[in-house]
Amino acid sequence: MQSFVIDALNGVSYGLLLFMLSAGLTLIFSMLGVLNFAHASFYMLGAYVGFSVAARAGFWWALIVAPLVVGLMGAALERWLLRRVRPHGHLAELLLTFGAAYLIAEGVKLVWGLQPLSAPVPRALDGSLIDVYGLAFSRYRAFMMAVAIAMLAMLYAVLRVSKAGLVVRAALTHPQAVEALGHDVPRVFTCVFAAGTALAALAGVIGAPLFVVEPAMADAVGSIVFVVVVIGGLGSLGGALAASLVIGCLQTFAVSTDISLGDLASALMDSSTGDIERALPPAWSALTLAQLAPLVPYVLLVAMLAVRSRGLFGQRDDDA
Repeated sequence: MQSFVIDALNGVSYGLLLFMLSAGLTLIFSMLGVLNFAHASFYMLGAYVGFSVAARAGFWWALIVAPLVVGLMGAALERWLLRRVRPHGHLAELLLTFGAAYLIAEGVKLVWGLQPLSAPVPRALDGSLIDVYGLAFSRYRAFMMAVAIAMLAMLYAVLRVSKAGLVVRAALTHPQAVEALGHDVPRVFTCVFAAGTALAALAGVIGAPLFVVEPAMADAVGSIVFVVVVIGGLGSLGGALAASLVIGCLQTFAVSTDISLGDLASALMDSSTGDIERALPPAWSALTLAQLAPLVPYVLLVAMLAVRSRGLFGQRDDDA
């Protein structure tokens, strides 16, 4: 029971970190219709900028400065590049963000080098916060969960309740009417893209103490983020949250178990026959679920596309 509770809390915390990362991508797609291929690169850039700021001014300043810096870079990308290729369709936008991802990756290598960096946990958040059935749960992970929940509440309030959210949603479907009311629609789109990249940078700053800061970190999480967005449904924040929690918990539980495929096959059938277990190659039978944990998101992706191609809560058409 103790290990189950701790694994569940770790899975939820990891899932909420995935949501923090995927929320910006979901926001950009739902508001602008742009599938930003460079989103994970902005996450990596936020981790590096946050590391540099934290080394000089402290972690709390990094939480503010890094999202602002990366958000301004995202605004520049939308203002001077994406806006120019938007008339040419979604493929041109996708290719442009694909190229931007490589430029950001090479820029990070030039500025910070190839060596991995270790971001320390801030002193105020170091140690355990509570004892769960006699086991300690990380205070920093609890902080990360609180930030993710606060982000979800903020996004809901801004997009669904505030006047600014109404203007943003109206600008997507009726841009001419919004312009007639005196609003600068291109500027609205720039602000949305900047907000999405800033959220990715915030996730990078918070996730840096839990993972190694290195040039390959964008490649490590980039594919998982797109899996989360597709499973949840393109453009759905609620779907991104649900998919993030499912993937985070399943991967965490898979990593913490030592059950092999052979043991699992034996448990799923009558032990007197053993047909399934004998049908498995010996090398497969020896594989543990922990070794297969990295495949969990992609297995879920294939299953979701086969059963419900638009995702859990997707509203856009497949060709949107």
